[in-house]
Order: sequence, then structure tokens, then C-alpha cells
Amino acid sequence: MIDTRITRLLGIRYPILQGGMAWVSSSGLVAAVSNAGGLGVLGSGSMDLDHLRQEIHAIKAQTSAPFGVNIMLMMPNAAEIVDICLKERVPVVTTGAGNPGPYVKAFKENGTKVIPVVSSVALAKRLERSGVDAVIAEGTESGGHIGEITTMVLIPQIVDAVSIPVIAAGGIADARGLVAAFALGAEGVQMGTRFILARECHVHPNYKRVVAQAKDRDTIATGHSTGHPVRVIMNKLARQYVEAEKRGATPEELDAMGKGALRRAAIDGDVEEGTVMAGQICGLIDTEEPVAAIFARFADELPRVFARLASLAQTMRPAAPAHESTQSQTKEVHA
Repeated sequence: MIDTRITRLLGIRYPILQGGMAWVSSSGLVAAVSNAGGLGVLGSGSMDLDHLRQEIHAIKAQTSAPFGVNIMLMMPNAAEIVDICLKERVPVVTTGAGNPGPYVKAFKENGTKVIPVVSSVALAKRLERSGVDAVIAEGTESGGHIGEITTMVLIPQIVDAVSIPVIAAGGIADARGLVAAFALGAEGVQMGTRFILARECHVHPNYKRVVAQAKDRDTIATGHSTGHPVRVIMNKLARQYVEAEKRGATPEELDAMGKGALRRAAIDGDVEEGTVMAGQICGLIDTEEPVAAIFARFADELPRVFARLASLAQTMRPAAPAHESTQSQTKEVHA
């Protein structure tokens, strides 16, 4: 177990959250992550209300460990999703695309932890005032909906600006990324793209194949003209979308191009005409394996990463003050 405020807050062994990805994060993956000691998070963005209830019940049938539900607050049925999470006493909710402030009091009274995704210092500070338990600071390296600031720059600024725990997201897939997040002041990490290649993730095999084959420069952020950029793997649809933006397509035209595109890729397997959301870290991931193996690798690699840093720290001895150096030279002359 790694002892941070995040592990204590959520009652988990490892400070690792699985991103709540629409059409990707279903009950099997969520339960596997929670059983492995992290926090599995159900992506509710693709679900009608009955399906959401069924998935929550399926998670509870597979694990007694804490889990979460991600709520996209811009969804027209967001209030109903909140109501289901309250009635089902979901332990944790993560939120995006909106302000969870109006729901915080009800969640607190229910014993549910509230952790919004933020992409700026100003938003983190505002949500801290609303009473949330922690924030997920997400850099532009992430897959799916993104902000404009990199993880490396965003995390320390948010850590310095708020007193609640900060979870780092964006560009993290192994123990090196986790330790780097700790160095920036975060107390946990959220990973999405890494878990696409978990065996328990039931996304279409074509989607997994494209993520596994992607290299460091194979993603692109589309939708800047709409004010809601999305990072995806470059394919036929992404190229068409970018061209449409360049020629000044209206928001309505762009919305029509993207409608249903994530489902086409994630469920139907159309990875050319569909949207394959993934982060820049996909260039570091090429193997499908069970969730338990992913966590075992973290447990195995972490001590080695920390040991390497400790060895480096031993070589960093402070320079002697100037007057001590002068005294030493004087002694050598008199000698």
C-alpha cells in the first residue's frame, strides 16, 4: 500500500484511479481495477438510466471494494444520473464538463466522495470552495476531452493553489509517471489510456489494436474551434474533421460529424469513420494484459524507480559556504 491522502480518502491500496471513459469503462473493468487495489470508475456518459443501474449492480456483485461513477455534467440527464448514484450509494463520483457544486451537499450527506476533473488553477480553486474532496488535474496529453495546459505545468500550480489532494492525469502509464506525479506534488494519478489495453476492458478489438499500434505522434486534438477540444488517434474521420475546422465549418456541422463517432469505434469497431479517443502516452503501451498484471508491474517497478532517485540524491551534496572554502585554502597554504 502507498499511504497518501488519496488512499486514505478513498480506502484503496494504490493511489491509482481508472479514468471513467464513455463506451469503454464498463463494469468488468471497473471491478477488476477496484479488486486490484485501485479505484475503478464507471463511464456513465454512454448509458441510459436503466443500463447505468445494471452496471452499478454488476460492479457490486463483483467487488466489495470502493468504486466510482464518472458523470459528464453537460449531459441532459445529468441530474437523473446524480439521483441514481445517490440512491445506489456509490462511494465516489468523478465529474467533468460542468460544475458539481449544486450536488456536493447531497453527495456529502450520502457519504459519497466528489472529485471533479479540472484543467486550470482557477477552476480548481473555485471547486475547492464548493466543498469537493479532491481534484483530478488533467493535462492536455490526455485522451478525450482536454484542456490546453500540459500535465507537467498544471500539476504543481494546482498543488500550490489548493489545500485538498490533487490527482494527476495525462501522460501517465507506468511507475515512472506515478513517481513524476508525486514529485510535482500530486498524491495520486488517474490513467485512462493504459486501461484500454486491460484484458477486462471489453472495448472492440479494433480499438485496442489501434491504441497498441499508435506511436508518440499519432494523436491529434480536434475541436479547438468549438471550445471543447478532444484528443483522438489520427484516422480518416479526424482528418476530415480538421479540414472542416480549417474551412470554417459551423459548430452544428462539426457536431453532426462527431455524433455517434465514439460508439462506432468503441463498440462497432469502425476505427476509420469512428473516433478513437486516446492520450499521447499510447506510444508507450503496446500489450494487452490483465488488470492484476498492470498493478503487479507498478508494485514491482516503484521500488526500483525510488531507489534510482535515492541513489541520485546521494550524489547531490550541498556546496561548502564561501568562507569555509577560503578557510580551507588558507590552511593548505600555511601547511
